[in-house]
Amino acid sequence: MKVTEINIRDPYVLYTRGKYYLYGTRSATCWGVADGFDCYISEDFETWDGPFEIFHRPEGFFADRFYWAPECYEYEGFYYLVTTFGSKTVKKGIYILKSDRPEGPFELYSEKLTPTDWTSIDGTLYFQDNRKYLIFSHSFEDTPDGDMCVIELTADMRQSVGQPLVLFSAISAPWARPVPFAEAEFGMKGNVYFTDGPCVFHGKDGRLYMLWSSWSTRGYAVGTAVSDSGEITGIWKHLEEPVFPENGGHGMMFYAPDGTMKYVLHYPNDKYQERPVFCTLEITDGKVVVTNGNENRHE
Repeated sequence: MKVTEINIRDPYVLYTRGKYYLYGTRSATCWGVADGFDCYISEDFETWDGPFEIFHRPEGFFADRFYWAPECYEYEGFYYLVTTFGSKTVKKGIYILKSDRPEGPFELYSEKLTPTDWTSIDGTLYFQDNRKYLIFSHSFEDTPDGDMCVIELTADMRQSVGQPLVLFSAISAPWARPVPFAEAEFGMKGNVYFTDGPCVFHGKDGRLYMLWSSWSTRGYAVGTAVSDSGEITGIWKHLEEPVFPENGGHGMMFYAPDGTMKYVLHYPNDKYQERPVFCTLEITDGKVVVTNGNENRHE
C-alpha cells in the first residue's frame, strides 16, 4: 500500500535490519476503547506492507483506552515500545513494552513511569551521559498551562527515578494559543494550553532541539524549543513561528540511511482522516525548517 492509505496518528519510524518500521496510534480507536498497536514495514519508503499487529490487549489487562503514540527504540539487541495507556479508572500514563523483534509481539515491561496521580501522555526517550530520561507531556487536565516534563529512568528502564522536572510550558511559547474547545469538550473554563508529541535531537551546532505540538492561531501545529546548552535541563527558549502551522502535528525526526534528517507527522488532524506525511528536516542558523512533504502535505 501507499503511505496515503495508512490511517494513523502520531507516526514514528524506526530504521533497522534494512527496513523501515512505521508505528502509530490507530485512528479508528484513538478516542474510544482500544486493544492494540500495529506496525507497517517498507524497504523503499514507497510501498508499505501491513498492518501487522505488534501488541494485543491481554485478557484482564488494566488499560482499555488511550492506546496512544507508540515509539519503538532499538537498544542492546532488544526493542522497546514507549506508549501511553489508561482507562476510565486509571489515569493516562507512560509505560514501556519490550520485544526481541521490531514487529513484536511486545509485552508489558515497565511499571508506570509517570507519577500515578498525574495525567501524562506522549513519552519519548532521551539518552545522555549514560543516563536514560523520559520526556512527556503533563496533560492539561492537571495543568492548564500545558507542561513538558522530563524524569530520569533506571538503567533497565523499568522504573522512574526521583521527581519530574518541568522543562517549559505551552503558555510561554509565542505561537501557542488556548484550546478554543476546552470548555465544550472537557468542561474546563478559562485558558487551557497543551503540549504533546515531543521529539528531541541534537544539531551539529551543539544545541538541543525539541519539536512539539500545541494549538496555534490556525489549529494543531508544530513548534520548536531550543536548549542552547545542549542539555535536556535547558534553559529552553521558544522560536517565534511554528514549523508546521496548520492542522498537522505530533511528529518525530529520524535519519535516513544516507544520513539525511527526516520528519514524519500526521496530517490532517481531522478525526479518522489522519495520514503520515514525510518531510525533509534541516537546521539553518538555529532554526528548524521542514520541507518537501509527500503529496498530502499541507501547503
